[in-house]
Amino acid sequence: MPDKGRILRFILPLFIALVVVLYQRGTAPKIVNEAGRTARLGMNPQQELALGAQAYRQVLSESRTVTSGPGYEMVKNCAARLTAVTGDAGKNFQWQVSVVESGEVNAFCLPGGKIVVYTGIIPVAQSEAGLAVVMGHEIAHATNHHGAERVLQEKTANTLLTGANFSLSGTDPQQHRQIMGLIGAGARIGVLLPFSRDHESEADSVGLRYMARAGYDPREAVRFWERMSAQGGGKAPPQFLSTHPAHETRIARLKKELPKAIEIYQSAGGR
Repeated sequence: MPDKGRILRFILPLFIALVVVLYQRGTAPKIVNEAGRTARLGMNPQQELALGAQAYRQVLSESRTVTSGPGYEMVKNCAARLTAVTGDAGKNFQWQVSVVESGEVNAFCLPGGKIVVYTGIIPVAQSEAGLAVVMGHEIAHATNHHGAERVLQEKTANTLLTGANFSLSGTDPQQHRQIMGLIGAGARIGVLLPFSRDHESEADSVGLRYMARAGYDPREAVRFWERMSAQGGGKAPPQFLSTHPAHETRIARLKKELPKAIEIYQSAGGR
């Protein structure tokens, strides 16, 4: 006959974790993002601004910044044009841009509009339009509040993992570790990674619109990602294990979105 006390000890932590998750999601701020999707956030706008500003100061304190020269001017001009077309999504952001001296091929936009571009990405971009591809993409992450949404997703995953951990207390330690490892891997591969790839897809789409509105030829997006793919030698982890879509997937999707983006570009005066 089943031990009712043991069953209760197993079920109760999971039930409590589920109640906490439902409360977290039910009380989370909700928006319709720039991609047109309803999103629940793990932070309010004020918290996003504060977190972004803090992270920005931290990055700059640990980096050597560039404050003059052609690369700096190109980044500054590109940022000004892109942030000007974010509309209501970026109206309460405190936009700032810094260029960091580094060979790393990277750029990011922190919550609230703090943009950091590494000099290593400028040769890959090749032009201001190429730079607009990556900067538009990173700005779109911020205006879509992907960071705040990710916070809620990780809170949810951590709460459920904690519940599972308590449910398994008293089991064989080795078995406990194995099961928790499987649950953790399942959450990462089945929930968090696909969620991150969805964010990447949204940032590609919205970023493409931003660069077109700002007067940059959106066809440069395909050329930029082809260069990125070539730089990596075409090597990437399997898509189901990556937070980013495969280059081929990204390029194919961008090509499908080009006709609409070109219309926007032409309306903005481009040819």
